[in-house]
Amino acid sequence: MLEILIYLFENYPHVELAPDRDALALKLTAAGFNGDEIDHALDWFSDLSTLNSAEYPASLVHSQATRFYAELEQDRLDTESQGLLIFLEQAGILNPLQREWVIDRVLALDEDEITPDKIKWIALMVLWSQNPNQDYLLLEDMLFNDGHNLSIH
Repeated sequence: MLEILIYLFENYPHVELAPDRDALALKLTAAGFNGDEIDHALDWFSDLSTLNSAEYPASLVHSQATRFYAELEQDRLDTESQGLLIFLEQAGILNPLQREWVIDRVLALDEDEITPDKIKWIALMVLWSQNPNQDYLLLEDMLFNDGHNLSIH
């Protein structure tokens, strides 16, 4: 499913400017993606625009609290992935509220294995959906220039 999300993100970085759902589904089918994955990815993609209205307190943006992961989150996010989220927050790339949005979108993925590379993509998508005019150079550099071939499988 992440392949579809990356395709959508690269082609429609402004969620609100994407064609309607049926037109997107046709384009994705033509690009070779299958129907069930398309439906799930389109739901995930459209939910990016609703993150601001999610039930998180506004004060979370400035929180200094330590984040503890629930059992379900620990099952999906291994230690390396949790460490990446901590790094992104400490580096000032994510604030605590954005971290929660990334975790929300990670848990909404229909993927068995969540890798740090997948989290980087999701973080970039979440950040760009919230502020497409911001420069996310450090995160982009981590994705594209870390000396590794990005594997989303």
